[in-house]
Amino acid sequence: VQLQASGGGLVQTGGSLRLSCAASGRTFSTIFMAWFRQAPGKERDLISAIGWSGSFKYYADSVKGRFTISRDNSKNMVYLQMSNLKPDDTAVYYCAGSSRYRPDGSRNEYDYWGQGTLVTVSS
Repeated sequence: VQLQASGGGLVQTGGSLRLSCAASGRTFSTIFMAWFRQAPGKERDLISAIGWSGSFKYYADSVKGRFTISRDNSKNMVYLQMSNLKPDDTAVYYCAGSSRYRPDGSRNEYDYWGQGTLVTVSS
């Protein structure tokens, strides 16, 4: 499976961005999808995830209420709508996919990775 993330950029505090991740190569509807982010000098952390049908969703406390994950299996796409952005959200954002039905939050559980897209939030 190939994943390609896009949609990053520079935004002011309080602004919004929508990240997109396009998947190709196998049946997308049976891939558990997630977004991770890695700030400079920090670990790559899971921030949001979505199950096969979209009914299961997970958000890290740091983004809960501000970010929304969604997927469109007909288009092989997953999205991350980010609102009320803060400088602490500045990071490279990666989409990731897992062949497991319900992976845990560790990077080891994810088989496929996109190249990352940079989000910079200015104060």
